[in-house]
Amino acid sequence: MYKKRAIEDLIKRTEKGFKGVLVTGPRQVGKSTVLRHLYEDRKYITFDDPVLLAETKSEPGLFFRNNRPPIVLDEVQYISELFPYIKMECDRSDEKGRFLLTGSQQYHLMKNISESLAGRIAILELAGFSMRELMGSSFHQPFIPSETYIEQREKDCRGIENIWKIIHRGGYPALIDENVDWQTFFSSYIQTYIDRDINALGHVKDKLKFTQFLTAMAARTGQMLNYSNVADQIEVSVNTVKEWTSLLEASGIIYILQPFSNSALKRAIRTPKLYFRDTGLVCFLTKYQTPETALNGAMAGELFETFVVSEILKSFSNAGLDYRMYVSYYRGKDKRKTTKDGQKNERESEIDLLIEQDDVIYPVEIKMSANPKLSMTNAFDVLDRIPEKKRGTGVIVCMYDKVLWLKENIAAVPVEYI
Repeated sequence: MYKKRAIEDLIKRTEKGFKGVLVTGPRQVGKSTVLRHLYEDRKYITFDDPVLLAETKSEPGLFFRNNRPPIVLDEVQYISELFPYIKMECDRSDEKGRFLLTGSQQYHLMKNISESLAGRIAILELAGFSMRELMGSSFHQPFIPSETYIEQREKDCRGIENIWKIIHRGGYPALIDENVDWQTFFSSYIQTYIDRDINALGHVKDKLKFTQFLTAMAARTGQMLNYSNVADQIEVSVNTVKEWTSLLEASGIIYILQPFSNSALKRAIRTPKLYFRDTGLVCFLTKYQTPETALNGAMAGELFETFVVSEILKSFSNAGLDYRMYVSYYRGKDKRKTTKDGQKNERESEIDLLIEQDDVIYPVEIKMSANPKLSMTNAFDVLDRIPEKKRGTGVIVCMYDKVLWLKENIAAVPVEYI
């Protein structure tokens, strides 16, 4: 049974302003399903069909003589030869919404669109089901935790009985059906992902070694990315790890969160952080077989943080915003002095997530705790050193069951408020 997606209204609005819309995102997140549901009357063609793919590659100029727009084209990453002809079709008419495209390999797609279809095709990103979608929420604002956002979110938010069931199950649409076996789904997903997406992006000769790499990366979600450490563990070169990391990012499996940089914070650490986009996949790769083992495991904190960051990214992409323009994190050697037992100590400052809009920076701390404390936000003060930026409302996203204001500009908010 079809379940409504938050991006539906955005696709409809965007289609009215562009000659085409590309919906991109990882494999099996529902891109084709959404477009087929919204445009049941349109001709639908998928380049997953090897016969059609071969014919189109050999004679791309004939394709639109047999298949006139408006049309839905699925898995267009396989058919770069067709992009110049899509451009010509776009230029023949001022009609909007002639092409609806899907694709799951962002690097190749963006390269082809920037070269052939810039200004003609709008690009939207679809991820797996968000917590909001699973709850049936109609709230579609991006998570920018101002006081106004918190007040508006409160009107449409309800608690979740077992958040760890969602974290463990993940957001892939197939798993919404509880009859679908979790283990079988992810086993098949990994195999298909390596055979299709990875080999299309960059040929990987040793599938076993790549699977070991994928598992090693999953064990590091929510942490700063150390290429050498991963390379040593799986016994490949650092360059190989960097290349394979780029493949994971291009296919939407991971997100590399960049560090915040500003001249006022002279000793900020430049190392990015690694986040998987689906916590169910992390649990599968790290062998957490149940929600209970995930909750009680050594990676519980990192899993919770990964889930929160992923949900925040979804809130931006489902609103049609590029989250890469808004989010970063801070960790620096701009050390803060603390007093303990009459002695001065120094330690690094770290803020899990920074969300920036209109020269205002909203600091976000992510804690699995149900006992939020103001001391968890001590690092927020480092943002006051930036003269051209204003520090906005800071929040602790946690397991507390209601909004709790800890200070005039700092609140603890339940994870459901994302």
